[in-house]
Amino acid sequence: MLREHRFWHHEKEGGMMSTFQLFLQQLAVICKKEILSIWQDPATRRIVVIPCILMGFLFGYAANYNLENAPYVVLDQSRSGASADLLSRFDGTSLFHRVATVSNANEIALYIEQEKAVMAISIPQDFQDRLDQGEKAPVQIISDGRNTMVAGLVTGYAGRIVNSFNQERTGVSAPVTVITRTWYNPNQITRWFFMPGIIGLLSFAQVFVLAGLSVAREREEGTFEQLLVAPVSPSVILIGKAMPPMIVGFIQCTILFCISYFWFNVPFAGNFGMFYTAIFFYVLSSTGCGLIVSSISKNMQQVLVYVVVLMVPMALLSGVVTPINNMPRFLQIITYADPLRFALELIRRIYLEGLTFGQLFWNFIPLSVISAVTLSVAAYLFRHHLN
Repeated sequence: MLREHRFWHHEKEGGMMSTFQLFLQQLAVICKKEILSIWQDPATRRIVVIPCILMGFLFGYAANYNLENAPYVVLDQSRSGASADLLSRFDGTSLFHRVATVSNANEIALYIEQEKAVMAISIPQDFQDRLDQGEKAPVQIISDGRNTMVAGLVTGYAGRIVNSFNQERTGVSAPVTVITRTWYNPNQITRWFFMPGIIGLLSFAQVFVLAGLSVAREREEGTFEQLLVAPVSPSVILIGKAMPPMIVGFIQCTILFCISYFWFNVPFAGNFGMFYTAIFFYVLSSTGCGLIVSSISKNMQQVLVYVVVLMVPMALLSGVVTPINNMPRFLQIITYADPLRFALELIRRIYLEGLTFGQLFWNFIPLSVISAVTLSVAAYLFRHHLN
């Protein structure tokens, strides 16, 4: 009796082991097939590698909100020593570059309308006299409001220069001084803000597209019927189609990280284990979204339409450009369904702040929920179409 029990126990373990081995073998075959379909297609191969590198460098150089050149014009009706002293402070900076000294106010409009200048300084005729008499002497700063960010920056810098001029002329310093310290980005370089975000944004687009094309490609090439008669369960097919886009997502995130860290010298303050844990949940949820699109699409053209329609609002609602707290309340609620929102926050905070899992635990929960929901819906739709 004891021998029979042991024999049955070993037979059960052997059956479970053989079932698991069969599962791994089937999964390896499906994964190999999907990877070959991606890699053997020259167009898909170029899409996987080249845009990732090009966009990484493009965003690193072009996405720059730091004001490094501010051309301006001057209308100096005073032509006095005081006005010359004030203007020399603008000319002595590496930021402001005088492009013209005009003789009337109409010429100011011409330079700003033609975008030859972003700012104009107008000094009244009685500027010196007012200062000598101890009166207030107004100086008008005109900025180009078509670009509100640049307009705000140039007026802010101009205000600091004028305040410095006032303090030196009166000899009275302000009773309250502000000493600023910027944590995690001491020089306020916008590239430090954008590059970690681009790691998530660009890889999301690629993973979304590849996962979306996986089933639609089978239908368009006429091989979907072969999956219907294959001795493989729908779960194995789904997992096999999900893994190659996730691998591509990991590779692209690593490429973008190397561009950010080694080329643009954006310092990494976090832990690589935490970083890739966030990447894992992120590409998992992205793959789930792509598989849902793929399951409801009849061909690859429909997939691309869905991707274009969904990518723009998901990117805008992720906070990559504008803070989520500045959005209306109903949009802030909608962002909880956007995996990009939590992924970008995790990547940025790990990359720039070096936070630990305990500090970011609550950001992993919604990303995990989104992953579970999207993959479950994708599995249901996939089984429905297979049946």
